[in-house]
Amino acid sequence: MVEALHDVSLDIDRADFVALLGPSGCGKSSLLRLIAGLDRPDEGRLEWEAGRPPAPGEIGFVFQDPTLLPWASAEDNVFLPLRLRGIARGRAMPEVRAALGRVGLGGFEQARPRELSGGMRMRVSIARALVTRPALLLMDEPFAALDEFTRHRLQEDLLALWQSLDCTVVFVTHSIYEAAFLARRIVLMTPRPGRIAQEIASPLPPGPATRLDPAYAMLVAQLSRALQPLHAPP
Repeated sequence: MVEALHDVSLDIDRADFVALLGPSGCGKSSLLRLIAGLDRPDEGRLEWEAGRPPAPGEIGFVFQDPTLLPWASAEDNVFLPLRLRGIARGRAMPEVRAALGRVGLGGFEQARPRELSGGMRMRVSIARALVTRPALLLMDEPFAALDEFTRHRLQEDLLALWQSLDCTVVFVTHSIYEAAFLARRIVLMTPRPGRIAQEIASPLPPGPATRLDPAYAMLVAQLSRALQPLHAPP
């Protein structure tokens, strides 16, 4: 049996934006799945502020692949979580269209995934995760397969959504630049079995201008220096 994580302890505050940063195979996705309740820990426990795990709809999950139903429209893909909760279509449509509007897809409600670009498909996936208005949004390298221009745009849109919706975000990435731009706290993880080696708080105000701020380059350099000894070859 492979030990994915070892002796991990992490506090996540309400409305925080936390990035789990490290190379592939260091347990980032495993930790995210434990938080989501998709996996159970062999040892240890998760504790919630309310004293109970989140109810259905209180956690949104965005995977690296958009995982859309290929035969369904954007509208129907976003409707899916509400349909599974037994909410009638007519009652759900205002929320579905509002979610698509929040990610910039107003007017594409009837488009099928094959008619959308990679970035637009990811926007549908994000809208589907947000349609239940979750308190916690978990994102597993959602922009890794996108070109740099699309990735930058979606990063900026995600920050704006996080600020407007006041939800908590835990974001998995192996990109130092992405973690530095997005997160308020960056959690550095060691190779398997994954451990939390260090937490670094971002001094940067969230927003598009961050990329041009000299402090952004300084944060990227700080993260690079901190990661180097953790992932140096033996």
